[in-house]
Amino acid sequence: MKRLEVGTTPLSYIDYQSIADGSVEIALSETARKNITASRKFLEEKSARSTAPIYGVNTGFGSLCSIEVGAEDLGRLQTNLVRSHACGTGEFVDQAIIRLIIALKLKSFAVGVSGIRLEVCESLVQLYNSGALPVIYAQGSLGASGDLAPLAHMSLPLLGEGSLWFKGEIVETQKALDQLGPKAWATYTLASKEGLALLNGTQFMSAHGIYATLHARRLDYFSDFIGALSTVAHDGRIEAFSQGVHATRPQRGQVLTAKRIFQWLNEAPIMHNEKVHVQDPYSFRCMPQVHGASKNALWHAMEVIETEVNSATDNPVVLEEEDAVVSAGNFHGQPLALVLDYMALALHELGSISERRTYQLISGRRGLPPFLTPNPGLNSGLMIAQYTAAGIVSQNKQYCTPASADSIESSNGQEDHVSMGANAATKLIKVVDNLYQILGIELLNASQALHLRKADISPTMQSYVTAFREIVPVIEEDRYLHPDLIASRDFLRSSSLEDDVLLSL
Repeated sequence: MKRLEVGTTPLSYIDYQSIADGSVEIALSETARKNITASRKFLEEKSARSTAPIYGVNTGFGSLCSIEVGAEDLGRLQTNLVRSHACGTGEFVDQAIIRLIIALKLKSFAVGVSGIRLEVCESLVQLYNSGALPVIYAQGSLGASGDLAPLAHMSLPLLGEGSLWFKGEIVETQKALDQLGPKAWATYTLASKEGLALLNGTQFMSAHGIYATLHARRLDYFSDFIGALSTVAHDGRIEAFSQGVHATRPQRGQVLTAKRIFQWLNEAPIMHNEKVHVQDPYSFRCMPQVHGASKNALWHAMEVIETEVNSATDNPVVLEEEDAVVSAGNFHGQPLALVLDYMALALHELGSISERRTYQLISGRRGLPPFLTPNPGLNSGLMIAQYTAAGIVSQNKQYCTPASADSIESSNGQEDHVSMGANAATKLIKVVDNLYQILGIELLNASQALHLRKADISPTMQSYVTAFREIVPVIEEDRYLHPDLIASRDFLRSSSLEDDVLLSL
């Protein structure tokens, strides 16, 4: 298996996909190892000579920060922190996201300001590479003070506690350790500050953000391509995508969308036939403006997430050059909370306009039969598939209620403003999943309409439609459609795309 180094060097989206898939083993880079070792050495020296309390090192946590803890109890303090904070509940976090959480936690440690021992970090590496993964729950984080509850669940196996995904089942950590034998990770009694280093941080939110970005880049591309297929199927016009139009309003995302769609349409002979209609509905001719606005939002979110995953987001910050251990607020998730909400809205809009194109295709206009069935009346065709898309779009609208607009006081008022970014993160994934289904339904309708129109399309389009037809055949008369909808969604999820055609910073 390929080995991927995690350190201070930014990772590519291909790297993150490999981490999420579990198709690589990870290792700490040499720079990361040096940074982590130096940070721990300084923290121990600073603690030994300091007469003042240091938050989280020899004090309680949150509103208990004024209570000092004796030297003999510092390890127990950190172990108690992990155990007491493992209060997650709700749905299981996807295992791809769990892998990203672990890798991003290690990247944060690699900056060298966390004060954690290198051997504890190495155990986290071994945990990832073992194939066993901590069971983490979707609910429990307020997105400030870090993602405390989910990261506590991530950390429990380092104590030999908690539960793991192992060989397709949930098992107690000790059972997995027994089965893994020498391949297992070392377990520890944590030392000063280490529990806090593990738990403080935005890795739950940022891992969801990276996972969503991996899919958002694909969904953006599919939105443009399927929208182009629908335009051909609707006997649409090409002029609205011409370069001259968008040079007069050069929004970055708008220009890219128009360029893509024009290229695909220009290669389809049917697009150059004389048209009776003067213009197309907005859901077709305004794709550059609508899809482009979503691209702009995604680029902004990608930039913020990229900065976040290459940062140290725990507390306190161990600053050797300043001879200080500073309690501050890098764990606050507001930068992520806002852009995760923004991403949800951007992706929702791609689904919203997609459903409108589906609606136009089944409307019985422009030479197509109602509901895209050869024998309407006796057959209902794709009537209810559009209902399904509309219902999912409506659900996405509800998921677009901004989590980041909320806050709630916690820890006896010490933590009096929180980001709720974890809620923004988990509902974003629901929008991502829903968008695959919405676009799958549009693809089902567009391919059916192209068949009925007997459209002369480009080789690129024909190749894609042919591959789709091997999974979802043409609908000649009514049949059980649920399997076709699922197959359409899964076709998109499994379609291979080259990284260089997708959005990048």
